[in-house]
Amino acid sequence: MPALCTFALRRQISTLSTVNLNKTINSFIGNGNLQEARKLFDQSPHLTNVVSWNSLIAGYFKHNLIQQAEYLFDKMPHRDVVSWNTMLSGYRNANNPEKVYRCFLDMNRCGDMRPNELTFAVSISSFLHLYYKHLIPQLHGIVLCLGISLNVFVGSALMRGYVDLDDYRGLARVFDEILDKDVTPWNVLILGYMKFGCTSEAQRAFDMMPMRNYFTWSTLINGYIENKKLNEARFVFDKMSEKDVVSWTAMIRGYVQYGEFMKALKLFKLMLNSGSRPNHFTFSTVLDACAGYSAVLVGNQVHACILKSGFPLDVVLLTSLLDMYAKCGDIEVAFCIFESIPARNLVAWNSIIGGYARHGLAERAMQEFERMLKSGIRPDEITFINLVYACGHGGLVEDGERIFNSMVTEYGLKAEMEHYACMVDLYGRAGQLEKAEKLIDGMPFKPDVVVWGALLGACGLHSCLELGEIAANGIYTLEHDHPAVYSVLSKIYGDKGVCSDITGLDKLMKKWRATKQKAGSWIESPSIN
Repeated sequence: MPALCTFALRRQISTLSTVNLNKTINSFIGNGNLQEARKLFDQSPHLTNVVSWNSLIAGYFKHNLIQQAEYLFDKMPHRDVVSWNTMLSGYRNANNPEKVYRCFLDMNRCGDMRPNELTFAVSISSFLHLYYKHLIPQLHGIVLCLGISLNVFVGSALMRGYVDLDDYRGLARVFDEILDKDVTPWNVLILGYMKFGCTSEAQRAFDMMPMRNYFTWSTLINGYIENKKLNEARFVFDKMSEKDVVSWTAMIRGYVQYGEFMKALKLFKLMLNSGSRPNHFTFSTVLDACAGYSAVLVGNQVHACILKSGFPLDVVLLTSLLDMYAKCGDIEVAFCIFESIPARNLVAWNSIIGGYARHGLAERAMQEFERMLKSGIRPDEITFINLVYACGHGGLVEDGERIFNSMVTEYGLKAEMEHYACMVDLYGRAGQLEKAEKLIDGMPFKPDVVVWGALLGACGLHSCLELGEIAANGIYTLEHDHPAVYSVLSKIYGDKGVCSDITGLDKLMKKWRATKQKAGSWIESPSIN
């Protein structure tokens, strides 16, 4: 046999053996048997090629064995772009942008390796963290300098980067640079426009899309909701030919988010009539609507729906049920549900403490707080709002002061506006108006309407005219037509017997363009059936 033919045959046999070796290694890796894959790799050094090395490195990353992957990569006799991309992807999946950054730099410094589209897609998607966002425009510039065409993956990653950078022009520029646009970059464009508050541009992009998916519709609906345009969101929602549970839940959640509880409940009824099956998030959102509307009868029906649906009552649903019953006035049922939660989280503890606080049961709220601490749960800012509120409504001034101070000294939490408002309310209910005034004067930020309102309410309760006028003026500077100002000041003037000042008050209110508070009532929706 001629020598040339013999060499070709041997090379063919070697190539076939290398292919079989790589298939076997990948099979071991796919089955999670990395030890056998590595043993075969070590026993066949004459058959391994760059594919073998890349496969084993990817296997190590898949099983979170990062040090082994790094060791193998450092020993590689030859690397291709796939080798570098494997390392970059591994670091990204391990949520380590620092190592992605270092690896990207090393790749470019080696001089003989040109990054490809995947290199940039992986790197850009790794740098969407606050500390690394400034790298996005730099990577965009490198892409343009290398003459790499922006495909869907690279372009969409860059667009998300510019959205995070709040760069409106960068987002639109990258979109125009993408050659073949499928639904993904369109979705990112709509998402970005909505984030920037450009709802008209988002709608125009939506109308121009050659094709759409569920995510597109949901992005548009959620965008309108986040921009407080519920009517536009509902209009888009109604245009959907097929609605999934995500879109139903998004629209219901939008109504709940802005206090349109009755609309949320009516939409849930439409969802049930349409045959769509709610999920955990839907039920949780609807229970929030029941809580906000104090619709205990509807809440009972939703509770029954959950039980009939066969959903396991996890901590999320149980906490939503607990919160609903507590806010609807049935604190004992709320407590029974709380006791049935096997693994109580902070949200559950806050719900039961807040429930007792709203019912004026300060002692029970404090008892649950002590139980929470003994269970190992650390309180947060909401916990202390509930506790100070409970102390205020229970007349426990000293306990409220102790709780308020411990928030900073023992738990390192910062007192926010809500905490100060609760403390002003606590002092006001107890008639300690001087302490309330002193607390407001010592606040690290300017008081808002809620803080002034708490002081004004306390002045109305104790007929304190001087402080009442100060509080009313504080409210006016922030909100000119607040309706409570007239009624509270009228009461104070009446209690003081200063009837002549009522006319002056009317003139003052006209100057402020404030309105009298109107009476109101509500009737609970009878059923969702």
